[in-house]
Amino acid sequence: MASNDPEHEHTGEEETSAAAEEEDTGAQIAPIVKLVEVAVATGEENEDPILDLKSKLYRFDKEGNQWKERGAGSVKLLKHKESGKVRLVMRQSKTLKICANHLVISSTNVQEHAGNDKSCVWHAADFSDGELKDELFCIRFGSVENCKKFMETVQEVAESQQEKEESKDASSTAGLLEKLSVDDKDTKEEVKDSSDAPKTEEPEKAADSENKEEETK
Repeated sequence: MASNDPEHEHTGEEETSAAAEEEDTGAQIAPIVKLVEVAVATGEENEDPILDLKSKLYRFDKEGNQWKERGAGSVKLLKHKESGKVRLVMRQSKTLKICANHLVISSTNVQEHAGNDKSCVWHAADFSDGELKDELFCIRFGSVENCKKFMETVQEVAESQQEKEESKDASSTAGLLEKLSVDDKDTKEEVKDSSDAPKTEEPEKAADSENKEEETK
């Protein structure tokens, strides 16, 4: 007599599948492609990040007289470990394509974009396309706090670069003054040396004295 119990109906199938799973064929499958880890150089190895914020970047198209999106990603301020120079770098989040790459110098001035307290604008000589171009950038952040932080950090960097330039100019001026003082001292010594040299009579006076001696004789 057949049983209508669902558990009894599936008992044989379950035993068969369990036996199949426990069976070891002994076959070994080797990987088709061997993956090797490769170190990728980003050009940022000698720089320390001092700012890293998510944002969206735009550039002003002069011909079309409109803003065009450059990409969305993380904008970074990187300080070189040796020279101390700071540059702004931004890459697109998915493709990692560079959409901004320029130095932050003493004349860099970031201002809030009119009518939007989450955005700011600035001019820069940008090198993201492989050649220097004068660009007008606009960057938009997800919060007012991040926008203010960006503006304040860029301003601090610009002021520090100005102090370095002034210090360098002062050192150059001091070096020139020191050189001038040394040259002036050498000139005075030369004049002093010439004044100490024995004086000789002029040829005409010497000839007159000889004639007078002959007339006396």
